[in-house]
Amino acid sequence: MDISTPLKPAVLYILLALADGDRHGYAVMQTVRERSGGLVPLRTGSFYRHLSKLLDAGLVAELARRPADADPRRGAHYRLTPRGQRVLAAEKQRLADLAASVASWKPAPRKGSL
Repeated sequence: MDISTPLKPAVLYILLALADGDRHGYAVMQTVRERSGGLVPLRTGSFYRHLSKLLDAGLVAELARRPADADPRRGAHYRLTPRGQRVLAAEKQRLADLAASVASWKPAPRKGSL
């Protein structure tokens, strides 16, 4: 995963969901749906493809053990790694800078206008 380019919306929302705390996969998908207002269509297959890339890139880690209070019907739990936290912070800054740039943008005067 190339972390120097803007993150895909699904990846951003997955990282944000894990920034709130450790979660199992289904809880991450629910959080993404809720936080995005349904705008990020995250289905099981696409979620696990994104998650696999995040695991390979070292941005997310699978917990060695489930939390003691975890529902035994749920699968593995995941955690945002320190590298994942840095990537998320950089993306948040990139988006804030972009929003500030757009907010302060003023169109250039047109040639021939008064």
